[in-house]
Amino acid sequence: MLRMLVALFSGTLFGLGLTVSGMVNPQKVIGFLDVAGDWDPTLAVVMGGALLVAIPAFRLIFKRSHPVLEDEFELPTKKELDASLLGGAALFGIGWGLSGFCPGPSVVALASGLAPVFAFVAAMIAGMAIYKWIS
Repeated sequence: MLRMLVALFSGTLFGLGLTVSGMVNPQKVIGFLDVAGDWDPTLAVVMGGALLVAIPAFRLIFKRSHPVLEDEFELPTKKELDASLLGGAALFGIGWGLSGFCPGPSVVALASGLAPVFAFVAAMIAGMAIYKWIS
């Protein structure tokens, strides 16, 4: 139960941060990606702020023998780049650039009730299902 409450709190805090920073607005993201036009540096500031918190936090957390609510850390072990990773990253980047949404902010933006947001999330879920079916 404690893990679920921590996950709920963390997700709510993340969603609040996305909303306050404006990252649920696809125009902000598209403005950041438009380096040749009317560039909006807001996303870079948000990422920089996140790194200022995350880097010291990770250094402190990994000094522990295990996470607070788990028995061990679960870290990726694969280190090499392969076609699947590069293709997935390219597909993600293209989708992000065309729509202005990535998964986290799109789920938060569902609260807006706008049809394009629901269409994006439905397409995202369909893409995940198709990937799972194919692989």
